[in-house]
Amino acid sequence: MEQHVVLVNEQDEILGTMEKQQAHVYGLLHRAFSVFLFNDQGQMLLQQRAEDKYHSPTQWTNACCSHPRLDETYLEAAHRRLQEELNLDTELTHLFSFKYKADVGQDLWEHELDHVFHGIYNDPIQGNPEEVMATRWISMQDLEAEIKEQPENFTPWFRIILDQYQKHLPA
Repeated sequence: MEQHVVLVNEQDEILGTMEKQQAHVYGLLHRAFSVFLFNDQGQMLLQQRAEDKYHSPTQWTNACCSHPRLDETYLEAAHRRLQEELNLDTELTHLFSFKYKADVGQDLWEHELDHVFHGIYNDPIQGNPEEVMATRWISMQDLEAEIKEQPENFTPWFRIILDQYQKHLPA
């Protein structure tokens, strides 16, 4: 099924829609969301992208990130994609939004107005194999060390969003 993203301006006003891969080729600003999930031990859930993804396959990233449809809110889309990718749902809190542009290789760009959500989840996870190769929980300390040692194992946007996420954490 052909997927579309919602193109927006800097003020998040809708300009139209475009086929997802085409928007990534042209690097056009579009709506996106990112979900960070933690367990009660303070570990972050990571997912490894499936091998068949058209960009950034097998790289590790946050629990879930994607694009809302034209008729969805950011929060509705986040809940939908948690179900589609990880077969789970949990309460989510909107933390912040920001704009970024990242080169994801193969002449593709993520240029997103990204809304970032936070949630707590402690139950077993059964990822959708079409979307997710593996999942794991990791401490922030271990995550930072892994990213420093092997940044190529993580999606470019995750490294950007994680930096922003840490700046928005309560002191």
